[in-house]
Amino acid sequence: MTIHSDQVITTIRTNLESCILGKTFEIKLLMTTLLAGGHVLIEDVPGTGKTQLIKALARSMNGEYRRIQCNPDILPSDITGVSVFHPHEERFVFRPGPVMTHILLADEINRATTKTQSALLEVMEERNVTVDGVTYALPHPFMLCATQNPIDFEGTYMLPEAQLDRFMMKIRIGYPDEMTERTMLHAHQKGQPVDSLKPVTSMEEIVRIQQEVRLVHVSDAVMNYLLEIVRRTREHEGVLLGASPRASLAFLQAVKAYAYINDRNYVLPDDIKQLAPYVLGHRILLRPEARLDSLHAEGVLQTILRQVYVPVSVER
Repeated sequence: MTIHSDQVITTIRTNLESCILGKTFEIKLLMTTLLAGGHVLIEDVPGTGKTQLIKALARSMNGEYRRIQCNPDILPSDITGVSVFHPHEERFVFRPGPVMTHILLADEINRATTKTQSALLEVMEERNVTVDGVTYALPHPFMLCATQNPIDFEGTYMLPEAQLDRFMMKIRIGYPDEMTERTMLHAHQKGQPVDSLKPVTSMEEIVRIQQEVRLVHVSDAVMNYLLEIVRRTREHEGVLLGASPRASLAFLQAVKAYAYINDRNYVLPDDIKQLAPYVLGHRILLRPEARLDSLHAEGVLQTILRQVYVPVSVER
């Protein structure tokens, strides 16, 4: 990592931590997803700062930012855009939807119907949008940040496995502790801290750092360790659907970005152990009988991590 890149990452994290107090690790995970070129799903109860966190990220990078408030009435065209007939030119003109941006926030994504959710599948994987047979490229870089309420809340829909698999990470914010919440109340007396944030970098700089992240070294021993963990998720007796090859690729990019943020140009096994629950947890579908036995994805991953041999010698 260059000194300049280190300063950019530090100033962005400082900006975010000034708006969302007491969530240093969660912010680090969000930064990891950004630098790895992935998408993030943030799940928690309403009012924990999910939307403010993404808004602060977009302001810090001076990128284009759009927000979609998902609900059962929203249509796919409300996201992707629509072709409108122009009477003077006698042709259809494409009116881009909010997806044509750098940072797209899909707020409460699981309140939208499955048909509307499916409009984001091409966007997340191919960074394109197709309307009336014509494909349009999204701005670069592009990151989808989606928030969702816990699935047992009223008016929510399960996200399909194909869409969950396209999120690099799933993060939970959680409630602040008493001291942090007290500090938050004092900080908000003069208004929302996010409204006074100033940009500290540019989207071009983020693209440059993303390219540096790809150069982070992964030794054969560490690569085998990562692959063995992914493979075990497919073979566990309580798992119906394990992590996909797409998950392996996302996992690799995530640990490289995590190592980069930690000022290293090589990946350690600890990086893999640290990120496994956030990269793989939402990609594992348990068998019904396993759920009846109170087994959960996090527990499966912890079991796998305990069983897989950790390489003790890492090539740098």
